[in-house]
Amino acid sequence: ESTATPASRARIMVQAAREGRRVVRLFTGDPVFDGRISPEVSAVVRSKVPFDVVVGASPVTAVPAYAGIPLLGGATKDVHIIDASQSIDYAMHGQKRSTIVVVDPGERAVEIVKGLAAAGRDVRTPVALVRGGTTVEQRAIVTTLEEFPAQYRNSRGMGNEASTLLIVGEVVTQRERLSWFESKPLFGWRVLVPRTREKPGPVSSYLVGYGAVPIEVATIAVEKPRTPHQMDRAVTGLVNGRYQWVVFTSANSVKAVREKFGEYGLDARAFAGLKIAAMDDETMEALHDSGIHPDLMPKGEQSSAGLLEVWESHAGSADPINKVFVPRADIATDTLVDGLKSRGWDVEDITAYRTVRAAPPPIETREAIKSGGFDAVVFTSSSTVRNLVGLAGKPHASTVVAVIGPQTAKTAEEYGLQVTIVADEPTESSLADALAMYASEHQPMRQGGE
Repeated sequence: ESTATPASRARIMVQAAREGRRVVRLFTGDPVFDGRISPEVSAVVRSKVPFDVVVGASPVTAVPAYAGIPLLGGATKDVHIIDASQSIDYAMHGQKRSTIVVVDPGERAVEIVKGLAAAGRDVRTPVALVRGGTTVEQRAIVTTLEEFPAQYRNSRGMGNEASTLLIVGEVVTQRERLSWFESKPLFGWRVLVPRTREKPGPVSSYLVGYGAVPIEVATIAVEKPRTPHQMDRAVTGLVNGRYQWVVFTSANSVKAVREKFGEYGLDARAFAGLKIAAMDDETMEALHDSGIHPDLMPKGEQSSAGLLEVWESHAGSADPINKVFVPRADIATDTLVDGLKSRGWDVEDITAYRTVRAAPPPIETREAIKSGGFDAVVFTSSSTVRNLVGLAGKPHASTVVAVIGPQTAKTAEEYGLQVTIVADEPTESSLADALAMYASEHQPMRQGGE
């Protein structure tokens, strides 16, 4: 709490540690660098409770690194750090060639720059004001001491004021060559990611790697089947050896079977002697989380058609006695089941869960979708297209539409969307790669406000 003191925080930590609990005290930045950790650590030391210190990254070093500005190099041999909340002795810094880093200059930025120039610092000295450092909202003004006041006035309201540093010195000239973060192809792009799963999908992680800001919108919710007796009978048959194969078509199907196992006191050992197939990488990961490694997965397209392509070569001929158990969604297509039946397999197609339309996203998100507030939208399946349009309407015409494959592209076009990008491979990593490639080829490189 705001009224807590280092001593009171230390007492809470020590008491919890003595009760056998593991205690973590989190600070922003590097608490060792600016000394914030000292009072609390001193109190813990007196208590004789063992502790470790994990050094963090100080904004003083992290923000310049993300801005592509080394603090030392060439003729620059030292760095001076100034706390803008304190009084500043400009005479101490005016004549030197050292790098000056001003932490959180705020409204004093122009005053500080003028003070350095008045104290004798060459007005041609490069200066950078970095706002929103280390975030995808990072923006920088790069100019000279002389030109800074005018540039600063023109940039008011630009970028996030959090993690703001003023960097003065010849090292600033390195930014043009070393800038790496803001030059990412999707830097600062707001990308809408409709999802049909409960947890974030891998596509968002891939997009973040390219500098984007993914905004996920849930388009479906998962509920138990209205008549659970089918799943009860299937699980009983699984334990009794009625099946030769279990085919999982989604992570939700894995979760549904796992929950049903829990009702019967079963675990992964119930799959002993069975062959397991997974439709895609996400399903495979869900199986791995349950300690199960699938025997079969598609080699190319991760879909019903892709699984059927590799089925016969691995599964062999149909067994007239044993069956294939396919737990899946109530709205799943019949491609897989019909394909297995046409190959002579006896399939038990069981509704493991129901998919219902999720609640609409917040009004701000819906307005952004319709008004062009997103630079791009990525669709990972046909259902994400249908559900998003049903929940929030069609994305604005200026929004780049990227899809995971031809079938999803067809669905998007049926809903009146102009598809710009189709992934080379039907994977979420390939989808993110394709959007990044498009941005590199069709959009001017963003230089963070320079």
